[in-house]
Amino acid sequence: MFRKVLVSNRGEIAVRVIRALRERDIRSVAVYSDVDRTALHVRMADEAVHIGPAPSSESYLRSDKIIAAALERGAEAIHPGYGFLSENADFADACVEAGLVFIGPPASAIRSMGSKTAARKLAKAAGAPIVPGTAEPLADVEEARVIAQRIGYPVMLKAAAGGGGKGMRRVDSDAELAGALRDATSEAERSFKSSEVYIEKLIERPRHIEIQLLGDQHGNMVHLGERECSIQRRHQKVIEECPSPLVSSIPGMRQKMGEAALKVARSAGYTNAGTIEFLADDTGNFYFLEMNTRLQVEHPVTELATGLDLVDWQLRIASGEKLSFTQEDVTWRGSAIECRIYAEDPDMGFLPSPGRIEQLSMPSGPGIRLDSGVYPGWTVPMDYDPLLAKLAVWGETRDTAIRRLERALSECSVIGIKTNIGFFKAILADPAFAEAKLHTGFIDDFLKRIPAKREAPEDIAALAAAWYSRKPAPANGSANGAGPARWLTAGRERLFR
Repeated sequence: MFRKVLVSNRGEIAVRVIRALRERDIRSVAVYSDVDRTALHVRMADEAVHIGPAPSSESYLRSDKIIAAALERGAEAIHPGYGFLSENADFADACVEAGLVFIGPPASAIRSMGSKTAARKLAKAAGAPIVPGTAEPLADVEEARVIAQRIGYPVMLKAAAGGGGKGMRRVDSDAELAGALRDATSEAERSFKSSEVYIEKLIERPRHIEIQLLGDQHGNMVHLGERECSIQRRHQKVIEECPSPLVSSIPGMRQKMGEAALKVARSAGYTNAGTIEFLADDTGNFYFLEMNTRLQVEHPVTELATGLDLVDWQLRIASGEKLSFTQEDVTWRGSAIECRIYAEDPDMGFLPSPGRIEQLSMPSGPGIRLDSGVYPGWTVPMDYDPLLAKLAVWGETRDTAIRRLERALSECSVIGIKTNIGFFKAILADPAFAEAKLHTGFIDDFLKRIPAKREAPEDIAALAAAWYSRKPAPANGSANGAGPARWLTAGRERLFR
């Protein structure tokens, strides 16, 4: 096992990895930018190295600085977390060339799965079902039009090197195609330095289901079941659960998806932790989407349901250990659900809400797990993803887990910045969520339903009265010159807080 590991990340995932290292008595080295000088991961690490200004291009994406820091401090390996350089094959190669262990898959596997078009080819060759579309980037709009007409609208344009919803455009007709392709290629170039875009048949209201894998360097590989990640906003997951209510309801679906995922990963020569993502319909049909060659943000729900520590196994596999269990040994118990708490304002279109956390109170108790990278007094910078923490719960049943998460969210308090905590409370109270009627457009549908609910006269009257009672009425009968309308607006805005 390693004696010292550098963690080339920040925030809650850096804290998560540092804790895993501490449990193994492995010394940790943190890296930080100017604005992260007093960050929690820096405070927790045994050592810390400054690597540059706030922009990630000058700090957390500087592989040369990170490798130099690892060598300077005598680290033997680098854990990349997720995001930043975690899926950068050149970085993985550079680590090896410098005599460091990259705690993740080999660079060859990252490359083979890093391009979505190349990954689709590999998945198809491995026998995994794929969504109808192209295996090569589109040459021009005419080619796109021919293919779209053949597979049928609606279609989705996707950046070949993309992720996180960047470079994606829905197209419903020939008339929309040229503009959508222009926008998708432009965004792909800005985001990934590659303008390559491919086309897929759009599956309406799909479920997003992913399979977690672990593979050692001795040819052993297992899947750890699935996570349902259908609750998304702008193609970013915000609520995840394990197991999937859909997969649990269809006999044999978990086994079929697991076997398909293993075939794809083995074809890529994959080792360490990784995830194969699928789109599925409510009848049990599923299609390969992509592979994430790293640890996933939502890994805690798999850990809660299986009892396995994925980060610890990443360390063990990277140090050369064999998996100590087989597929038959993997079991799933109960239900785990996670929500991602962001510094963002749901009432303002989910705009980021950086600033100082004046007060912070988070829940605890049986079946509750909090992965956090912040503390009271910390100033959330505007330079990075605004994820504050991941709140995950476990229950013997899905209903129990939902109730526990509702209770946990009710005990969350963040003062000084806006968060999406109230938004999660509203989703959990929605009957469609309770009934597991999930799909990737769930939040869009939910937000369309909410205005009618928020505008109900009795709700508005009650909220206005409650807001009015909080402070004396001005002598002139107005509130900051806005009159009763301001109380109504303020009352409505409080629904998501």
